[in-house]
Amino acid sequence: MKNFRILLLAVLLINCGSDDGPGYQEPYNPSDDDPVVETLTDDELMDLTQERTFKYFWDFAESNSGAARERYHTNDPSNSQNVVTTGGSGFGLMAILVGIERGYISRTEGLSRLSQILTFFENADRFHGAWSHWIDGTNGNTIPFSPEDDGGDLVETAFLVQGLICVKEYFEGGSTEEEALAAQADMLWKGVEWDWYTQNQNTLYWHWSPNNAFAMNLKLKGHNETMIAFILGAASPDYTIPAETYHEGYANNGNIVSAANQFDIPLILDHAGSGTGPLFWAHYSFLGLNPTNLSDQYANYWSLNVNHTNINYQHCVNNPNSYVDYGEDCWGLTASYSRNSDGSTGYSAHDPENDLGIISPTAAISSIPYTPEKSLAAMHYFYSKKDILLGPAGFYDAFSPHYNDWVTERYLAIDQGPEIIMIENYRTGLLWSLFMQNGDVQNGLDALGFSY
Repeated sequence: MKNFRILLLAVLLINCGSDDGPGYQEPYNPSDDDPVVETLTDDELMDLTQERTFKYFWDFAESNSGAARERYHTNDPSNSQNVVTTGGSGFGLMAILVGIERGYISRTEGLSRLSQILTFFENADRFHGAWSHWIDGTNGNTIPFSPEDDGGDLVETAFLVQGLICVKEYFEGGSTEEEALAAQADMLWKGVEWDWYTQNQNTLYWHWSPNNAFAMNLKLKGHNETMIAFILGAASPDYTIPAETYHEGYANNGNIVSAANQFDIPLILDHAGSGTGPLFWAHYSFLGLNPTNLSDQYANYWSLNVNHTNINYQHCVNNPNSYVDYGEDCWGLTASYSRNSDGSTGYSAHDPENDLGIISPTAAISSIPYTPEKSLAAMHYFYSKKDILLGPAGFYDAFSPHYNDWVTERYLAIDQGPEIIMIENYRTGLLWSLFMQNGDVQNGLDALGFSY
């Protein structure tokens, strides 16, 4: 499932422009004249990273909807400028809450933008309550992600819902306008028909459309980024999925448990049959869902994510492929823009089993709750290269010291969002607190047998 979806996204992103055209940065050639980079404290660096990354969801949002654009190329701003991403927009909702709390925008400004976004999604195409992966920001119509993926995407929808629940909790009990926004967010997420996406079986299916029904036939199974969909399905008061859907589907009748280890670090769960998997698996479901004390009969999810991150880190430190600069302050493998040894470019799900020499800043930055000292060391390294890595919306999506400091001057919503959110969770627990205090979420966790 992972390989199919990553390959599909790679093809689509390649078709949206290669590094031979706009957005390409010439190889960086170090010299004795390199500028001296001032030293920042850890807090100053987190401040800078959050504030700059916030701009992706504020300054570079799709103009009509206010929602998150799928991508932004600094040298080609028109590239896919009207393509709204459903999951990335969910991350954007949470980022805007951080922006209010951090004082980047006023509460009134945040309320206005969030109202614009929620109204857009209220009027956008829906498929038994689920939204499509991509949406045209100018009119709310579905943009097919592939020929058969032209309808509801349950996983992208789950990422959006995670943000909607945080918005509901943040504004509930406020002014009349804030109460209305909270009610709108609550209404939107409760309209998702999670049970429809089971096909009356004890599993969830990723896609459905009026044209192709369940033809894509992708089950949500094994540990990856999809866990949040099961919890939200169990939490839904009107379209609830039974607990067996989680235990038989996601947990594969208990076969999700793994005794394997890497670097003497237990994996704990089978990462969808693909080794450790990219680090976004430790991020997307856990932007609102707090793993700190989360456990069920299969895993302690804090240990799971800490171990996942440390395996990724240790692989980069050991550096079996002898890539330039890999080490204790240059690490982090996850899905992002990519470059191959032959110079071709595209998109790839980087992980220890698929290490192409590409560092994705979001991997280490978004892991800061799990490995704070290691993540901050990486952030300081990224900042030391700010003349090539730090752009108008935060650190660029991917780079490679091995290939003469190749950098892609591009951003993806799904990579920028976890950075600002997970830094905030590390600092204050804001999004974790909002999501976990929701009564429906608690009911869902209880129904599935979680302790939290």
